Amino acid sequence: MFRSTKTYQDLGPVAYRQWRAESHCNLIHGYSLSFKFTFEAADLDARNWVVDFGGLRPLKQILEDSFDHTLIVAADDPQIDWYHEAQRRGIARVVVFDHLGCEAISDVVFEVTDQWLKDAGYGERVRVVEVEVFEHGANSAMRVA
Repeated sequence: MFRSTKTYQDLGPVAYRQWRAESHCNLIHGYSLSFKFTFEAADLDARNWVVDFGGLRPLKQILEDSFDHTLIVAADDPQIDWYHEAQRRGIARVVVFDHLGCEAISDVVFEVTDQWLKDAGYGERVRVVEVEVFEHGANSAMRVA
């Protein structure tokens, strides 16, 4: 079995809040999220690669669309209308997730990456086995296959 990793450091500023938290995390705050992907394949391709790192640019674009200069919010946040109003006024680019938190982000990114690999032609040869999301150097969460 072969594995390779791809990391996107400090992808861009993103703001969010964990409205259920009983701490300051229930306030809007921001991070420059980083992402680490681990890919696995039983066989290498014709170039002796698990994945083509340069070919991952569309995946990076998907990440930037959700996590670069955005305000991500939970669909059940009691202030959801306020966020939508901020977007309507042009003062925020709001992205809504069913669940929010570093663990939930790693889960969503894992699922998106799994589907992207299939759509990008990797078929069943390559699979994502881990996505780790870093809020900063001391905090991360991961989804493992």
